[in-house]
Amino acid sequence: MTLEELQEELAAGQIRSAYLLSGEEALLREDALRDIREAVLGDAPADFNFDRLDGQNATAAQLTDSVQTLPVMAPRRLVVLRDPEAARGRDKGLLDAVAALAKRPASDADVVLVVTAPKSDRRAAYVKAFKDPAAEVRCDPPRNAREATAFVRAEAERQGVSFEAAAGKLLVERVGGQLLLLRQEIAKAALLAGPGKKVKRQHVESGTADAAEEPIWDLTDAIGEGRAGDALSVLAKLTRVGAPAPVLLGALASHFRRLLRVKAGGEAAGPPFVRRKLQSQAQRYTGPRLRSCLDAIHTTDTALKGAGALSPELALERLVLGLAG
Repeated sequence: MTLEELQEELAAGQIRSAYLLSGEEALLREDALRDIREAVLGDAPADFNFDRLDGQNATAAQLTDSVQTLPVMAPRRLVVLRDPEAARGRDKGLLDAVAALAKRPASDADVVLVVTAPKSDRRAAYVKAFKDPAAEVRCDPPRNAREATAFVRAEAERQGVSFEAAAGKLLVERVGGQLLLLRQEIAKAALLAGPGKKVKRQHVESGTADAAEEPIWDLTDAIGEGRAGDALSVLAKLTRVGAPAPVLLGALASHFRRLLRVKAGGEAAGPPFVRRKLQSQAQRYTGPRLRSCLDAIHTTDTALKGAGALSPELALERLVLGLAG
């Protein structure tokens, strides 16, 4: 289930007994939790009807007792457990309790359990337990520019801002897939446009700095020039500011396709200094080596979508070292 599908259900009055908010995009997890809380608690007092637990220290007994406690002076009660994976090695019983509570029937929705898991193991029993009547809400960062642009459209509509298509496309080009920054820049562009006015491309050009393109150029340049240490440093900076892994992989794939075209005798696009830079970098690689780099990028992309055991951070670090070597 996507965030949009969750919002449609809640707007229609459908509240499930349990939700798993899984994925690395914190903004989407917080939005989903906010929407569920508003639907479950409304204006009811939260003092007795809202419990927050943390996987680092919560026990199975605490979670079970909290979910089994009835609402006080309200139709529903909300229990939120953050990061149950933190209990691994400390209290496996907590994950077992989550799995059991996720299987409660729809009639038990007077107490709603919400579990937030930034990094959930898709093979784990507790994750598999969140199926109808419970639900898993995927909160993943955008995998490409199309998904980031779709977020801009939906967010502009939520903010009541009229957005020209070209303005949305440029915003994504400049900010990338950093959703919180996109949200802030939409609001800023609306102020520049003026009350009730449509945001146009020129408003984004004048008000939004290029936060995505230049740092990624720094990364591709460091890799192409064989500066592995600098490449890892830039990668760390990009991940710290929330650059989504799919956006980084897309930039790397685009760069190495350009190098392969140059290596095959094609002419590089762009200003003279860009063409000289690409030609210099292409000389470091053989044709077969460039193709193997593209294969490695594709393999890493597949791994990040659930087929690998490495964390996204480690998978990207290994890829960058391999490409720069």
